Amino acid sequence: MTILVYSKPSCMQCVATKRALDTRGIDYQSIDLSQDESALEKVIQLGYREAPVVITGTKHWSGFRPDLIEQLCAS
Repeated sequence: MTILVYSKPSCMQCVATKRALDTRGIDYQSIDLSQDESALEKVIQLGYREAPVVITGTKHWSGFRPDLIEQLCAS
């Protein structure tokens, strides 16, 4: 499963999300929304206005969500 983390520089929730994924050994691809306009458009089309946005297969969420990160470990 491919996990995408759309984030922004100096975003504490983004740092916390990536740190939680790293700690659990979960591989992900990080995409900087400040550098990739098409990624920003995609996130907005999904209805999100804050970072990070995490996409895992058919699920997606915004913000630091340790509960959902734990679910990734279980799958």
